[in-house]
Amino acid sequence: MLDILAITGPIYLCIALGYLATRGGLFDRADMRVFGKFVINLALPALLFNALSQRSVGEIFNGPYLAAYALGSLILLSAAVLWYRKVGREGMGRSAIMAMGMSCPNSGYVGYPVLLLTLGAPVAGVALALNMVVENLLIIPILLALADMERHEAGHWRKLVLQTLQGLVRNPLIIAIVAGFGVSALGIPMPSPVSRTVTLFAQASSALSLFVIGGSLVGLQLQGVRSAVAQIGIGKLLLHPLCLLAVMTWLVPIGDPQLKVALLLTGAMPIMGIYTILAQRQGHEGLASAALLVATMASFFTLSGLLWLLRHSAGWLG
Repeated sequence: MLDILAITGPIYLCIALGYLATRGGLFDRADMRVFGKFVINLALPALLFNALSQRSVGEIFNGPYLAAYALGSLILLSAAVLWYRKVGREGMGRSAIMAMGMSCPNSGYVGYPVLLLTLGAPVAGVALALNMVVENLLIIPILLALADMERHEAGHWRKLVLQTLQGLVRNPLIIAIVAGFGVSALGIPMPSPVSRTVTLFAQASSALSLFVIGGSLVGLQLQGVRSAVAQIGIGKLLLHPLCLLAVMTWLVPIGDPQLKVALLLTGAMPIMGIYTILAQRQGHEGLASAALLVATMASFFTLSGLLWLLRHSAGWLG
């Protein structure tokens, strides 16, 4: 158990430090947005570029991983939307936002540090890049489109597709993935000063991203949405990894055992950090912020439990 706490302990101590430093007034909550911009626009892109540019395309591109992640997430989000629409009698906007909380993990801020400590930098970097491809090109655009269906208007879908494509072209994470793949495919050697500079930015990502998560939790409250929050938390921390496990087991086998672990752990991560921001468009930021708070706190126990199970399961974690 001490081995497991050696992985999860530093992760959540960094989150707690961010929370306490912000709650104590050392930083303002608004400062977390600045730090978050640094992580999203510089540190994580540098990390992704490093992870991809220093390996062959054959090592990086893993079709089964992409297919399993996409299919497992689509199964969960489809089931969640149908459940809330047919059984819960919720509107499409709220249904999509709740499904988003269940199927969109925090791959960058929490996921990468956990994978780094569990599997090492090479696997963690490649898994992060593959996760970002599925999340940014498929899962998030689908959920945003579903959430906007209630506000359908002439030319809506064309406008939505155009906005999505424009956002992807400007997204630093997507740019870093494309650039990393390009350098890898062309076999371009990186000059030492450039490589070291990129590495310095990449090394800043783990601790600062966790600190940002902690600081961003300050002020979030549970405001009469406990039942919905509990459902989102169960969906994210339990149902999402179970869906991915089922897909890997019966539909899309993944040959690399380390990537199997990476995918399962990705599904068990708490909700993505921008969940509240995306929910604002539909007016559900209160629900999203409460779910983000609860899922992040509860994930310490669920992730620790999952790592313990993997450590004691033959063929998973050595």
